[in-house]
Amino acid sequence: MTFYVSLSGLKGAQADLSAISNNVANVNSTAFKKSKAQFGDIFAAAPMQTTHQVAGQGVRVQGISQQFTQGTIETTDKTLDMAITGEGFFTVKAEDGTISYTRNGAFSVDDDRYALDTTGARMQVFPVDPDTGVPTTTPTAASTPADLVDLQVPTTYQGLPDGAQLTSVGVAKDGLVSAIYADGSTVYLGQVAMASFNSLEGLRQQGDAHWSSTVASGSPILGLANEGMFGAVNTGSLERSNVDITDELVSLIAAQRNFQANSKAIEAANTLTTTIVNIRT
Repeated sequence: MTFYVSLSGLKGAQADLSAISNNVANVNSTAFKKSKAQFGDIFAAAPMQTTHQVAGQGVRVQGISQQFTQGTIETTDKTLDMAITGEGFFTVKAEDGTISYTRNGAFSVDDDRYALDTTGARMQVFPVDPDTGVPTTTPTAASTPADLVDLQVPTTYQGLPDGAQLTSVGVAKDGLVSAIYADGSTVYLGQVAMASFNSLEGLRQQGDAHWSSTVASGSPILGLANEGMFGAVNTGSLERSNVDITDELVSLIAAQRNFQANSKAIEAANTLTTTIVNIRT
């Protein structure tokens, strides 16, 4: 029995080491969220057996959950770099139409002047009146990704061939994107669509700091930045990973000691078994 109990401990320590090493490896990944292994004990006894005479049977990994705490905000001075202070997510659409959600706000424009994230997915915004910036449809709890449009930043006024040239782009705290042209005119391009979920832990990881919704997370709740739980948008900055390297190194030492202790338990059980086998009558 000792062999199997200690073996489960080794597997648990290995899972803990894997989670910690993944956190350390992604300490510089933009908007990365650290993970934590969660464990539970294994116990079994016969129905009529007193539990005071039964030892546990080891440990099992209950799951590895992500910690959606706020990461440090780093200034970049690039307008289309955006960081969220709060619990919201940016909404992006891949080329195949798949919707995903990310905290990585490192956006840039392609040849067609669409705003893309680091995976090539297009940023989604609520359409607004180009002159006033007022959303053409009021975002509500019933809003879906189908109500959103791709953000495009024309190089000339309203995309006209003879229009004034683009001079700057601005993003307000509420996510309203505006473009200023050489003739002094301002055109509002859209308002960043923010998403939130009833259960962040239920989101499915996709890598590259992207997540997709599941039954466990619930459907996305879409809204505008700087309102309620969506958080504010900070332009010219990015969110760093929420990994504290000092905490991870301390946890790494603890997991390593746990692994060594279980190895010693297996070694001790092996010594006892060998002694018993070698007893001569």
